[in-house]
Amino acid sequence: MSFAELLEHVGSMGRFQILYVALLSLPIFFMSSHMVLQNFTAATPDHYCAVYQKTFSGNRTLEEEDLVKISIPMDEKERLDQCHRYVNPQWWLLNSSVGVNASDPEIPLVKGTPPETEPCRDGWVYDRSVFPNTIAMEWDLVCSSRSLKEMAQSLYMAGVLLGGIVFGSLSDRFGRRPLLIWSYLQLATLGTATAFSPNFTLYCAFRFLTGMAYSGVVFNCLSLSVEWTPTRTRAILGTWTGFAYTLGQLLLAGLAYLVPEWRQLQLVVSAPYFLFFAYSWWFAESARWLVMAGKPDQAVKALKRVARMNGKPEAGDKLTIEFLRSEMKKEMAAQKSSYSCLDLVRTPIMRRISCCLCFVWFSTSFAYYGLVMDLQNFGVSIYFMQVVFSLVDFPSKFLSALSLSYVGRRFTQAVTLMLAGLTIVANIFIPEDMLTMRTAFAVFGKGCLAASFNCVYLYTGELFPTVLRQTGMGLSNTMARLGGMVAPVVKMSGEYVPFLPHVIYGAAPIVSGLAAAFLPETLNVPLPDTTAQVESRSRRWKDKEQQQMEDLLRPSKSEAPKTIV
Repeated sequence: MSFAELLEHVGSMGRFQILYVALLSLPIFFMSSHMVLQNFTAATPDHYCAVYQKTFSGNRTLEEEDLVKISIPMDEKERLDQCHRYVNPQWWLLNSSVGVNASDPEIPLVKGTPPETEPCRDGWVYDRSVFPNTIAMEWDLVCSSRSLKEMAQSLYMAGVLLGGIVFGSLSDRFGRRPLLIWSYLQLATLGTATAFSPNFTLYCAFRFLTGMAYSGVVFNCLSLSVEWTPTRTRAILGTWTGFAYTLGQLLLAGLAYLVPEWRQLQLVVSAPYFLFFAYSWWFAESARWLVMAGKPDQAVKALKRVARMNGKPEAGDKLTIEFLRSEMKKEMAAQKSSYSCLDLVRTPIMRRISCCLCFVWFSTSFAYYGLVMDLQNFGVSIYFMQVVFSLVDFPSKFLSALSLSYVGRRFTQAVTLMLAGLTIVANIFIPEDMLTMRTAFAVFGKGCLAASFNCVYLYTGELFPTVLRQTGMGLSNTMARLGGMVAPVVKMSGEYVPFLPHVIYGAAPIVSGLAAAFLPETLNVPLPDTTAQVESRSRRWKDKEQQQMEDLLRPSKSEAPKTIV
């Protein structure tokens, strides 16, 4: 009897699983808020160098508008320069309506001479009509310091990367439940601390540690959902988790609009994790992991609890440690005392799976965050773009769920990636003044990447065996966060070659879509528990595909060539 059959025995999709998945999904609503939070907390409004009012002869003063006119140059788009000011006031730009006499000896005329400019020395004046305060305004992360804003996001991604490595391996060694509980507490505490950061350095440090907790929450939630539910519902549950993430993006747009001050917004999206930490003690450890970790007594206890909640107490009463050992002795005999990242590449099939998934995760995250972290550059309301980018996920994830359930994981993964890449590249050939069409292509590409994420989260959990599932998810997370860290750097290359970021953002998912074609199919296939099962399953799958190809190429009897006499 496999674990899947054992789970059916106590109820594979009853009250326990429904409540379990619902409680695991609630924190997902705020996960997307933390990932793209800097779209709002680090937004950079229009700004220009600070200038000071001066008093002239006769106690005449200039209005702010006129003072800016003579102090701030215009850029090539006839907008106020954001990073420079005139060394000397350009009085000739004024007209007589301001009451300043151009012949006054105290007012030099410099008309006709090239005006000399200098960087802002006395701070900046910000347009606070949309955002009353952001980290860019509070710590002047503009002009020569604007790269610090991108660095803050990259540090957060670095934290997510490190968290995937650390929490992934620890979860496979110590269990999903304790690491999930700790991740909730860490995210709640450090996310709240971020809202009270006195300086930019501590802000970055807190965001880095919050990113680590993000990985611990996401991957342990995914593993617990997959390992407590039957094979037939995995695609639906994976899609539901994706929808929860999308709803969180919509929630962020509303919260950011209602709470525009960055410290308050940071607090609003962090404080709920104290509640999630409080009820997470109710969670049951994955019985599948307990069996593979050599803890059959705890596995039996967890299964009995599931049987009671699902209304099958008699099935739970029949479960004993001896029964569990006899039914799953093959899986328990195959277990090792410990596993490491080297086991992900030790055997041929595991090596191929790990390498292909690294390509898929890196390019999906790379292109995805290259698009969603750039909402201010679409020329429309940032709140509107957040809503549009969120809404497109619903049809894309719904269609991907249908494809996952009826066509297969491999096809869905490959097609969504290649469509995303082709769409991004196509934007190169659309003129910049056709803003609506460019935005539509970007939204479609983002939808394809969201569908790819929806697929790869589920696909990765199905490809790696139980004994290495969290380690494999940690490796995948590492590659995804590397993609997220590199994306802002690639975007900066557009200052030198405008179309280069689109070429790179588009080429990466196309290449990884081809790599996805080499992954095994997992549609309606039970979760593997050991690396040996992965190897044997893939060999059977390869032999079956080869046999099907030979059958297609072999002519039938009715098509056999006739001998002409």
